[in-house]
Amino acid sequence: MHPFTYTRATDTREALNAGRRGGRYIAGGTTLVDLMRETVEHPGTLVDISALPLREVTVTKSGGLRVGALVRMAEAAAHPKVRALYPVISQALELSASAQLRNMATIGGNIMQRTRCTYFRDVTADCNKREPGSGCAALHGYNRSHAILGTSDSCVATHPSDLAVALAALEATVHLLGPDGERTVPFADFLLQPGNTPNREQALNPGELITAVQILAHPRPLRSGYLKVRDRQSYEFALTSAAVALHIRGGVIREAKVAVGGVGTVPWKLPAVEQALVGERPSDRLWAEAVGHAADGARPLTHNRFKTELLKRTVERQLSTIGGTA
Repeated sequence: MHPFTYTRATDTREALNAGRRGGRYIAGGTTLVDLMRETVEHPGTLVDISALPLREVTVTKSGGLRVGALVRMAEAAAHPKVRALYPVISQALELSASAQLRNMATIGGNIMQRTRCTYFRDVTADCNKREPGSGCAALHGYNRSHAILGTSDSCVATHPSDLAVALAALEATVHLLGPDGERTVPFADFLLQPGNTPNREQALNPGELITAVQILAHPRPLRSGYLKVRDRQSYEFALTSAAVALHIRGGVIREAKVAVGGVGTVPWKLPAVEQALVGERPSDRLWAEAVGHAADGARPLTHNRFKTELLKRTVERQLSTIGGTA
């Protein structure tokens, strides 16, 4: 581990001043400390923000939900309002990691976490995300767990967060505070596809701090849930996953939100699947027809061609579970 300095911020102004000078924010530290230990990252200054007042979960006036960036994953998953309004979030969080990690890791840190690509974490391997311009060893290496959607010739690493898939499906927004004030970014624009700059992963300006994640109100009743397919049941990252939220009234689907994980360089929204569902009555036939669009644009690699079919089956199964049949 490289030498670094550590400072503990007591308020947001102090945190932002340190961030403006190049400090890296840290709270639970469940990702950044690992990367520092493996010498993948070596920040000069760590700014501990765990004392900042960003730990509330509140229902907004419109009926949406605002979750502070420093709320622990376990706290958010167990919160009565989260479980009642958006079960998909609770389920995604509870399937994310071990109980010990969920008790430490924060909501802001979860969506900021970096890929689990083995080539990214192996400092002897070529990785454009870690060292721009060095190449991507995963393209022609062992790439069974890598992305088939949103890839580029520079990077095929998947985004590891389960929570981010649920937030993408629900079209959440990210609240930021920086040297230039506050701003809000749609979640769909917050996490960046790799393109030619895979080292830039979030739409953050220098020194900006995540303060909260907000989910706007959705029509009720809303059925939602998260399905994760993985090699083993305990503490494993997704091969594929699906977050689904359906507003069904009068036996007809009025609104559909679908996003998938484990297959994209970012959580991947499926607008074509959503459009195929709206205005229809739930049925096994509908689910089967809608998932025909789930893998549109997929670019499988040598070892992960199976993900295309697995993705379709995962989405179909979750639609059937959440939507039922007429």
